[in-house]
Parts: sequence; C-alpha cells; structure tokens
Amino acid sequence: MKKLILIGLTFSLIGALANSQSRSGREAIENKFIGAWRLAQLEQEGSDGKIHASDASGLLVFTRDGHLSVQVMDRNPQPQAQAGPEQYSLAGYEASFGTYQIDEHTHTFTFHVDGALVRSLIGKDLPRAFDFSGKQLIVKSTHPDEHWRVTWEHY
Repeated sequence: MKKLILIGLTFSLIGALANSQSRSGREAIENKFIGAWRLAQLEQEGSDGKIHASDASGLLVFTRDGHLSVQVMDRNPQPQAQAGPEQYSLAGYEASFGTYQIDEHTHTFTFHVDGALVRSLIGKDLPRAFDFSGKQLIVKSTHPDEHWRVTWEHY
C-alpha cells in the first residue's frame, strides 16, 4: 500500500512539474509579445506581383491582458488594390484593435478584430504566423494567397 501511495505521489509530482514547465514556457512566449513595437519593415506584393518594401511607419501594442492594437501608415499610398482575401487599409492607413491568443506550438497568434478602420474586418479572426529574432517580431499572414511580411522592433 505504501508503494502505491509513493508511486501515486511520484506521478503527481512529475505531472505537476511538467505542467509547471509547460506553463512557464507558455508565459515566456506570451511575455515576449507584451509592450509596444515600432514598424521596422513592411514588405508586400506590388501590382507587378513582386515583393517590395513599403515606405511606412506604424505602432503595434500587445497588452498583458490579451489586447492588441495596430496602426500602420503608408507614407506614399498607391492606388488601393486588394492583395488577398482581406483588405486591411483604407487610403494607405490601417488601424484596428481587439484581442489575441497565442498558439506557441504552431508559432501563430489569432487576432480577433473588435474594431477597425476597414469595417469588413470587424468580428473576424485573423491568424498570423510569428517568429522572434533578437528584439524583432516578424509577422506574416497564414493565408497562402497573401504575400506580406512585417518586421516590428520592440521599444
């Protein structure tokens, strides 16, 4: 009987330790997002079908309680052309806010849009692939027909 109790306690301890390590790893990823980010580079598909760096500035904010806000302004907006399944900006300006959830296993986060300049985005879930490189956060669409990439630098 004592062996069964000892074995049970051992498995409970192993399970608690694994859960604690998993939670601390998840919290470490989540903590990397928190704060304000400035736009370092925006690359998107041009009308010629090639990827170009845009002359843009922007601000991205992730809060600890799961909120996200983003604003991007193209300094020299081109005639509006929808580059994928979604239109994100209007006259070269993008602004939206909402909540986010991170999936560390797939290296994605989902942005649930609560409000946006482009009203057709409101209520949508926008999945985004992410990667970290030093003080940079690199974000791409998960839609195969959207060819853009944004690099953000942590303030």
